[in-house]
Amino acid sequence: MKALILSLSALFLLIFNGQQDRLITRDAYVRFFSSTPIEDIEGITKQASSVIDTKTGAIAFKIPMKSFRFEKALMQEHFNENYVESDKFPNATLSAVIVDWDAFYLSDKKELKTRVKGDITIHGVTQPLDVPVTLEKSGDKVLLNCSFDVKTAEFDIKIPSTVRKNIAETIEVTVKAKY
Repeated sequence: MKALILSLSALFLLIFNGQQDRLITRDAYVRFFSSTPIEDIEGITKQASSVIDTKTGAIAFKIPMKSFRFEKALMQEHFNENYVESDKFPNATLSAVIVDWDAFYLSDKKELKTRVKGDITIHGVTQPLDVPVTLEKSGDKVLLNCSFDVKTAEFDIKIPSTVRKNIAETIEVTVKAKY
């Protein structure tokens, strides 16, 4: 865990040094969606930061949990105070590698469907992550699109029995970033 925190800290320090070997975004879009027969819950942020090391394909994300916005203020309050405990665990993070990065970045390919493999930390719990991702080149920009599911129980997020039917056990996460 300490190694993960140190590696993420070092990677984010490079963001602010403006290294040429890095692709950076500070306004990545992250959406999570919970759907049940009783209620749909959607949280959206456009304040996620991410960096890609262009030499290795290493990728890191930092997502401030309090930056998620909801349709209802009460949902946002419950999300931050009761479920993800944003004061105690202020960020979700990802430390991973983009598979076949060189085959995409160093070639004339305009699009690559590949995978991101690494570790995701939510609510202070780190789990391995291996998810599909689509990369596109648009001029001098790289676009990343990804969608995957997370289970609340795997990240020790407790859902009280009184609202268990309102919140899905599996949450859909969508990520869009422009570097």
